[in-house]
Amino acid sequence: MPISESMVQEIVQEVMAKMQIAEAPAGKHGIFKDMNDAIEAAKKSEQIVRCMSMDQREKIISIIRRKIKENAEVLARMGVEETGMGNVGDKIIKHHLVADTTPGTEDITTTAWSGDRGLTLIEMGPFGVIGAITPSTNPSETVLCNTIGMLAGGNTVVFNPHPAAKKTTIYAINLVNEASLEGGGPDNVAVTVEDPTMESSNIMMKHKDIPLIVATGGPGVVTAVLSSGKRGIGAGAGNPPALVDETADVRKAAQDIVNGCTFDNNLPCIAEKEIVAVSSVVDELMHYMITENDCYLASKEEQDKLVSVVLQNGRLNRKCVGRDARTLLSMIGVDAPANIRCITFEGPKEHPLITTELMMPILGVVRAKDFDDAVEQAVWLEHGNRHSAHIHSKNVDHITKYAKAIDTAILVKNGPSYAALGFGGEGYATFTIASRTGEGLTSAQTFTKRRRCVMSDSLCIR
Repeated sequence: MPISESMVQEIVQEVMAKMQIAEAPAGKHGIFKDMNDAIEAAKKSEQIVRCMSMDQREKIISIIRRKIKENAEVLARMGVEETGMGNVGDKIIKHHLVADTTPGTEDITTTAWSGDRGLTLIEMGPFGVIGAITPSTNPSETVLCNTIGMLAGGNTVVFNPHPAAKKTTIYAINLVNEASLEGGGPDNVAVTVEDPTMESSNIMMKHKDIPLIVATGGPGVVTAVLSSGKRGIGAGAGNPPALVDETADVRKAAQDIVNGCTFDNNLPCIAEKEIVAVSSVVDELMHYMITENDCYLASKEEQDKLVSVVLQNGRLNRKCVGRDARTLLSMIGVDAPANIRCITFEGPKEHPLITTELMMPILGVVRAKDFDDAVEQAVWLEHGNRHSAHIHSKNVDHITKYAKAIDTAILVKNGPSYAALGFGGEGYATFTIASRTGEGLTSAQTFTKRRRCVMSDSLCIR
């Protein structure tokens, strides 16, 4: 007899009752004091989730999407207030991108072969309990995007968020679990600890019940994950260059580059961090950036002051990351006009404000003698991260040559960087871009194992 939806729900409720999962207080679903307790709860919930039908998972994901939209402004304001980075308007947009374009269960597909010797299927199955480390730059966006994809694949997830964004992360995780309960699923499909630390991260990475670790953050945390002895997905640093050649629509290029660079105060890892332009268009490009796109031209003295404030002992000053251009200028004693949203200047590729991934709206421009020189300098500036790059050109051969040379997970052509995430471009959004380990833009498929199921000499009816 076929199993109906109501029968499945009864089985789920019965299993949940036997497990005696304690109901958390309001606003605290999935939040634990101890990392081991959090992992244990996620493991119990994973035993339920992996047995759910795709329709059941999708029902929960649909509720998550709705709750993200309902809470987009709250999450955006929490993120800015807690971390001091980014701006509310752009963070609202990012949450809507997560809700609308993050792939769900439709991303889980089956490959099949049939022939004289029978039928073979390649199915995507869950890893189980996934461990995830998330950043302060996109805290709730990363948690929500990851959870949708991981849950679609039949997993649950344990987060160890950046301590500077724990309140925002806890709010997002509670939201996810409320959605699961509303959709008839278990609590603790996503969990974390009240006070995330390096110790809680180490416990998570070494725990026997976590087979896969996903890290979204700086090079240090990605290196730690890849040294854990477990399978790791590493979404690390980038320093994306925007190349402009002599065939580009220079006026549009100026607008696109500044728009991409200033989105959420340059926090997205895909955002334009510097420009490399052939010599014949540099002056025109900077003219449009300054006169039409609200860029402030920094003098040599102001550049030096910015270096001393933004970079301290060779490291980024966290008080500057994700700040708007006027705030950065005020830190060096410049009272900029209200319309200023980006700082620009021309300099060599070795300039510290150009060669360093700043994550703030400062756009240095490097002059190249020709296209080949521009490619060479852009590749050097990307530092082999293989993350993201951009080009403005109408020459298909130039675009092709640059794409092969830069070899990044993302390449945006003739558009702002955020087009790569489905905002003004085709495709889906993700906030875990695994350039270092090669998965690229992660989705539900990324968080599954491929399993082969073979029926020998049967079920081929051709």
